[in-house]
Amino acid sequence: MIASAEEVSSSLVREYLSRKGLGRTLACMDEEHPRTEFSINNRSNLRQMLNIEDLYRKNKAQSFPLKTLLEIIVKHHIEQLDSHKTVGEDSKPLICVQTVRSTAVSAAETPSIMDDTQANQINPPLFTIKHSQKGSDQERLSRNIQTDVLAHDSEYRKSQPWMPSLQDNENIIQKHSDKNAFINEATQKSRTNRVRRGMMVGPTPQDSNRRRQSQRVEASQTLFRREEENKCSLDGHLVTGINQKSLESTAAGISSAKELLNASGRIQSETSYGITRQSPLNTKKLKTRANVSDLDASDMVLDDIDDDDLQEFSKVSIQRTVAECHYARRPMDQHTAMELKTVLLGSSLNCFSAEWRNQGFTFSDADDLRYGIVQRKGGPCGVLASIQVIVLKKLLFENPEFTENSLQLLRPSNTARRKCLVSALAEVLWKAGEERQATIAINSGTNHFIASGQYRSEGVLEKIICLIVDNFKDLQLILEQHIEQFETGTLGCILLTISAVLTRSIEKVREDMDMPTSTLIGAHGYCTQELVNLLICGKAISNVFDGDLELNSGSSNTTLLKGIKSHCDVGFLSLFEHYNVCKVGAYLKTPTYPIWVVCSESHFSVLFSLQRELLTNEDKSLEFDLYYYDGLANQQEEIRLTVSVGKSTQSLQEIDNDLIPPLDLCIRTRWKDAVVDWNDTEPLL
Repeated sequence: MIASAEEVSSSLVREYLSRKGLGRTLACMDEEHPRTEFSINNRSNLRQMLNIEDLYRKNKAQSFPLKTLLEIIVKHHIEQLDSHKTVGEDSKPLICVQTVRSTAVSAAETPSIMDDTQANQINPPLFTIKHSQKGSDQERLSRNIQTDVLAHDSEYRKSQPWMPSLQDNENIIQKHSDKNAFINEATQKSRTNRVRRGMMVGPTPQDSNRRRQSQRVEASQTLFRREEENKCSLDGHLVTGINQKSLESTAAGISSAKELLNASGRIQSETSYGITRQSPLNTKKLKTRANVSDLDASDMVLDDIDDDDLQEFSKVSIQRTVAECHYARRPMDQHTAMELKTVLLGSSLNCFSAEWRNQGFTFSDADDLRYGIVQRKGGPCGVLASIQVIVLKKLLFENPEFTENSLQLLRPSNTARRKCLVSALAEVLWKAGEERQATIAINSGTNHFIASGQYRSEGVLEKIICLIVDNFKDLQLILEQHIEQFETGTLGCILLTISAVLTRSIEKVREDMDMPTSTLIGAHGYCTQELVNLLICGKAISNVFDGDLELNSGSSNTTLLKGIKSHCDVGFLSLFEHYNVCKVGAYLKTPTYPIWVVCSESHFSVLFSLQRELLTNEDKSLEFDLYYYDGLANQQEEIRLTVSVGKSTQSLQEIDNDLIPPLDLCIRTRWKDAVVDWNDTEPLL
């Protein structure tokens, strides 16, 4: 049966909300507009229904593809409009008049439904009120304002004969105010129920159609009323100026200006960046938003906020807090850069490959893989897999919302997964610094030294500045402030690797290795075992067995091979153990959490489970699920493996070894004789 236009539209909106991480809004939509049997829950089916497969492929080919189908459709129509738009110079005035006419009519019919930013974009202020610091009195200010307002209004009326009278607009505003008050009573019960279920932050302003404006205005009025000696009652409409294009803004501006002047001779206006208080005697501007400490708890307004608003508020909070952090700041010098290149690449004349320079910790846009970090090309997979396992640990087992077998945690919002990334990077560096100190490498954008001698410049290390902290809280705050350099920046992997090496110190990194001349980045740009161990264990150890091992060749010379000293939070499995090339010890095979970095075919990927008890379950007939993620495989769907332990070994011997996926062999190094079911997913051979 062909889905109706309403079902397709609803599915399109749900896809948008889901991919934008607006889970709370999506839950409200599902409550008010429940899904039906004809709802389209598959993104591929939705593309086919809308016949936008070509648009989707073109979007995927872009450098910065859009994330949602709704955005793709809108962008397509905008481009179509731009390509067919042929407007001559003579037709522009007519279009402007029509635009102004429609804007004024819509403003008169639906007052105050736009937030301040939209209102300022559509209706730029006609004039601003300036005060002389030398002290013009209140009466002169009032007379000048009223004269300017009436002059502009009179001139504008002559040019626009269709403009209704001021009294008419006041009647319209009053009528809509009464209507909105009537609507509030009907919507209040629904809001109360949502608060109880946890869908909304708390009580909202009375008028649901003016949420944002009311939130700002109410805080402004509270401060204003405290300063007024006569405690006048205002109508709640504070304006920033008289608008040339909107009749409703003109009427409200004249009315509010008169009332404010009669009340105290002061004008208070709120902008999208803060509150500006103006008076005949002085002018004071707050640099940012109204200070929360200036408001009583009873005066605060709780309301739903969008993810963008939350991120904006977080940035302001972070910037204020980071200013109070204690850290040392040191630019990169050539000597340190040469030592870094030597321990990383083998020589100060070598350079980072393009695969390393273009790789950051960017998350997947696939609905089922929102937890996954995407790898662009081969090379830094060991760094990505090491950070991926710690992100999963934070997301699944250190999340206050964790519930057993909760698959919903694998579909985090943008804010949640970024928070986990910050926490994972901080843990890696703090562990490498033995929980005493950490160094964060940041790209400053400017060169701090001029290369000379036996050093090859490539514009990477020269621009790095090091921030050194001695407590974990400061480390997290600095990473939060600069997380975009790691997440969306092109040098994310390089910055983290340099940070880990400098935090551990170059001298200790060499001491950790069996051979001091070993490197952290090997042939073809691949990560070595030392680099992986540095990130997941805190030390650049060369081996994966438990403890140290001494090799005696029969003479007095012995060779010490260093291994893992204690249990790690995350583990490691290797295909090389299946071929008896190495031995992975119990410290890595049985970590604290059921998450493993997997080394197979010179590539690092991730295995994890939601069942922590499988690490301690000694039942010989055990069955559980493992989830597999490979950031380089262009994976678009979840891969769930069902592992059965204790099956007959005869069935395993009958299978041709060439047809056994390498991942199965890696799993059997941990669970001997395990049978792996790929659950209708194509096995990776």
